[in-house]
Amino acid sequence: MFLNVNVSEQINGVVSDLLSSGVELGQRLLAALVILIVGKFIVNWLNKLFAKLLERRKVEASVQSFLKSMVNILLLLMLGFAVVSKLGIEITGFAALLASAGVAIGMALSGNLQNFAGGLIILIFRPYKVGDYIESSAGAAGVVQEIQIFHTVLKTADNKMIYAPNGSMSNAVVTNYSVQETRRVDFSFSMEYGEDYERVEKVLMGIIAADKRILTSPEPFVRLGAMADSSVNITVRVWVNAADYWDVHFDMQRAVYTTFTKEGISIPYPQMVVHQAK
Repeated sequence: MFLNVNVSEQINGVVSDLLSSGVELGQRLLAALVILIVGKFIVNWLNKLFAKLLERRKVEASVQSFLKSMVNILLLLMLGFAVVSKLGIEITGFAALLASAGVAIGMALSGNLQNFAGGLIILIFRPYKVGDYIESSAGAAGVVQEIQIFHTVLKTADNKMIYAPNGSMSNAVVTNYSVQETRRVDFSFSMEYGEDYERVEKVLMGIIAADKRILTSPEPFVRLGAMADSSVNITVRVWVNAADYWDVHFDMQRAVYTTFTKEGISIPYPQMVVHQAK
């Protein structure tokens, strides 16, 4: 009888401990959830406040996107440590666990560390900035939307988004089409053998003069470029403001085709003359 009483008391003690631990764990989980929700709200608010501060200070857009990305990651890490701490996990023990896995984590993050360093190099030496149209030897091409902490975000002409790692972008050959105010547009127009070259050149100069987007300095270049197999090719080079490049590129070809047809200037096409032996 005495033994049964002791067993019953032990069972009650275990149940009581389990209930007490369960209540404590529930309270910690609830508190951690509250910290997570409220903390996420605070992080978003701080991100917006930091963004407004950068805009008020008129920080360059390229630097803004990089700093906002970095601050957001730091705030999320702080929130994560606060949640872990509230769950009862010792930060020192958690840090020791991370340290013990330092080699594996370092290997996993080596690429991101390289991308972070690449982002700093891009911001310091500024091969491109937000709003520039660039093309890299790594295969990425488009308008720079953001320079984030690890990636450069590009928007292509057909409205696709490219996330190019900063590490590869900082080591790649980058062609920046927006850094200069003016660009040269190159053309090659053809005429048939037997056409009056002086007349054709005069017609081309008239087309160029009629387009007010084409700059007069440097002067337009019109020269006989090559005598090909089926045509005489004329090289035309004109300078325009960078923003007008593609409009002039397409409009000029349309104007030449229309004017050549109107003036009776023959535009040749590839042909082959075959002589049959008798």
